Amino acid sequence: MANVIIVGCGRVGSQLATLLSQNDGNVCVVDRNAEAFSNLNRNFNGTTLQGLGFDEDVLIRAGVEDADVVAAVTQSDNSNLMVVEVARRIFHVPHVIARLYNPARERAYMQLGLDYVCGTSLVAEEVFSKIMSGHGSHLDTFGDFEILRFSLDLSSTMRKQVKVSELERNHGIRIVAFERRDGSASSIPTRDSVLYHGDSVLACVRHDLLAAFSKYMQM
Repeated sequence: MANVIIVGCGRVGSQLATLLSQNDGNVCVVDRNAEAFSNLNRNFNGTTLQGLGFDEDVLIRAGVEDADVVAAVTQSDNSNLMVVEVARRIFHVPHVIARLYNPARERAYMQLGLDYVCGTSLVAEEVFSKIMSGHGSHLDTFGDFEILRFSLDLSSTMRKQVKVSELERNHGIRIVAFERRDGSASSIPTRDSVLYHGDSVLACVRHDLLAAFSKYMQM
């Protein structure tokens, strides 16, 4: 199970921390207000740390250098964005997740390659699912398949575009829908549809093919 840092110990953060600690997670909860830790369930068996979650020294004390996941679930979009950007850009944490309140920022988060959860219902369960799945673009699990949403990354191919039929044939996946990077168009693709670097893609991928296909996903 992952080493997880949760920034924000409100209703969502405290519930998420309890879910993870009950599943053998190594969890540290950070909040600038020490009184917030009273929200934690009595079954929580992780650690707590008072401080600002985007402060580098605080993150180091929380164990960010060994963290597998940093989840920022405070009540501020700006704070959450700062936390995950510090975690991934300075400390190179492999999986960062931000809670997002303003849906108007969703496209910007997609273009930045940020994993996020938007909305107020069942937020803790959604973040928990993402952590447990181990994949930043995970939306849902369906039998042997993962439903993923991600920005298409063609940098490893040195190409700017690829046909849907080629991507599906070579990687055994199914492209369900796509949206242009600038939001100018969205569509359910045909085999002849062309995808471009940075397009937002909804795809169905078999579990055992995720590792090989992950190079096409901006994280």
